[in-house]
Amino acid sequence: MTNARKTTGGAASGCCNGQPAAQGGQGVTKPGATAAAKGAPRGLGSKTPKQGRRMTGAEAVVASLEAEGVDLVFGYPGGQAIKIYDALYDSTQIRHVLSRHEQGAVHEADGYARATGNVGVAIVTSGPGATNTVTGIATAYMDSVPLVVITGQVPRGVIGTDSFQESDIVGITMPVVKHSYLLQTVDELTATFREAFHIAKTGRPGPVLIDVPSDLASDLVTFEYPDDVDLPSYKPTYRGNAKQVKQAVARIKQAARPVLYVGGGVVSSDASEELAALAELMRIPVVTTLMGKGAFPASHELNLGPVGMHGSKYANLAMTESDLIIAAGARFSDRVTGRLDEFAPHAEVIHIDIDPAEIGKVRKVQIPIVGDLKGVLASIVAALSKEGAEPATAAWIDQIEEWRRRYPFYHPNVGEAPGEIVPETVMGQLSRALDPARSIVVTEVGQHQMWAAQHVDREVPRSFISSGGLGTMGFGFPAAVGAAIGCPDKTVVCVAGDGSFQMNSQEMATAAINRVPVKVLVMDNRCLGMVHQWQHLFYEGRYASTLLDANPDFVKLADAYGWQAERVERPEDVEGSLARMLAARGPYLLDVAISRDQNVFPMVAPGKALDDVIGAIDVAVGAVRTDMPETEDEDGRKGGAL
Repeated sequence: MTNARKTTGGAASGCCNGQPAAQGGQGVTKPGATAAAKGAPRGLGSKTPKQGRRMTGAEAVVASLEAEGVDLVFGYPGGQAIKIYDALYDSTQIRHVLSRHEQGAVHEADGYARATGNVGVAIVTSGPGATNTVTGIATAYMDSVPLVVITGQVPRGVIGTDSFQESDIVGITMPVVKHSYLLQTVDELTATFREAFHIAKTGRPGPVLIDVPSDLASDLVTFEYPDDVDLPSYKPTYRGNAKQVKQAVARIKQAARPVLYVGGGVVSSDASEELAALAELMRIPVVTTLMGKGAFPASHELNLGPVGMHGSKYANLAMTESDLIIAAGARFSDRVTGRLDEFAPHAEVIHIDIDPAEIGKVRKVQIPIVGDLKGVLASIVAALSKEGAEPATAAWIDQIEEWRRRYPFYHPNVGEAPGEIVPETVMGQLSRALDPARSIVVTEVGQHQMWAAQHVDREVPRSFISSGGLGTMGFGFPAAVGAAIGCPDKTVVCVAGDGSFQMNSQEMATAAINRVPVKVLVMDNRCLGMVHQWQHLFYEGRYASTLLDANPDFVKLADAYGWQAERVERPEDVEGSLARMLAARGPYLLDVAISRDQNVFPMVAPGKALDDVIGAIDVAVGAVRTDMPETEDEDGRKGGAL
């Protein structure tokens, strides 16, 4: 990643939501603590009742959070954060959720932020407490999620002396934050918090870290929370250049084979309506990245779904044969493009992004537009409508529909696993069992993540949450806890693998004590599935360190944490077990036994072109998987890949 998105030394930029979602929660962690009124406006500056009061630095930290309208924080206390926690104890506005690990706390704040659109907040102590947040911060950074992470620090007088539980967390996290602060005086505290929240949620969202020395937390200050921020070097561009918008309009009118390539920026910018308006006006098919899932309704006839390494063959063919790619809040990830020098060879590119560093970083762009997607897309639609533009894509859509019929994601006649639970079927059953408007699906990282992306339909933004950029195993479950606390009116299901789930399974205690009714569906193949698949396909079945035969009994583990749980091993029992999971009032774990031989297809092999797809189903030749590499089973017998 480039440094252009940081505020240090230059302007940061990105996609701004600007529409804070309603917040909520379940239960409280101490007497008198209640969640703020759902959808209540955030108070700033003179609006806070604590303005002008004399207080300690620790109390000012809490008062600053309250002034920002924060009513929920995740965290884990420790020696250098104890003063902040003592001040937090007296807050009647802020609910604190005690996580069981600092990484879990940041992922929970991340999931809350993705689900609600608000800034997630985490508070931890110094040293190992702070270093445990790094993976969570990096995950949020790669996916442009607004977080404020507050870390305790050793007293100012001993910083740099290797004192007990000291770590240079500002230096450690420098590459993975949008901005960071090490507080030097209590007088700069309130302005720092005001800036931190402003930076986190404006432009291209991202995590901001505030390091608070413990002695500063005892210093006295008169609380004055500013209404405004003064950051001359930080001026994100929101309005697209008029000349470039005009060029984009002209090129869209000429396109015979256009594709809208949609990423997470559409979700961050709250631009789904504008995206749909453009797609429908000009009849342009839409492909989505992992982060863009839900930005365009799955049920819409123009939605081709996921594209890239595990995208559909028809979506990949559409990208390869297109003559115009309109990239909206997407960054041309290697998992989307495949072999770059063969990616979309016939296409010109219109790239719209609020971060200028992303435009042209990977793929040459003919028409760059720096700006907020919501406004830029609205301008394009308005200009096209004013000019009476008519779509010219009928033949293109007919061709894509022919590909879609011929190369489906899955077909029951494939018959790869008679008598076994088929992951694609499970994901389809889950999708049909959920109300798309009142549910959120969160994933861990691995095969199950791809099966969910392929087969769980999402109709609205912020209803599919996954670690896209960093690919963090251990993210999904705590993120689901955060999402469920932030959206108590929605059913939240975490689709996990047995490997990923064990990385932060201690957060089952967080869900239990806070009565969070999160559901976890574990696709249990007793191995690290995605790496195992690569070893099978590309490493001659040499399964080095990917077998998990010593897994726990997940039902007993759930029972130990006070959860409900069951294990399902037969295909005919899946539907009933899903119904029981979703109907349960509290947290519930469903352990679904699948074979290690189940692989995610279709697939673009590493280093291959986007249209060089293995394992796609071709119904024209009898619903079989095509272009399968020859492999050997465990007994050395040659055959097609499983």
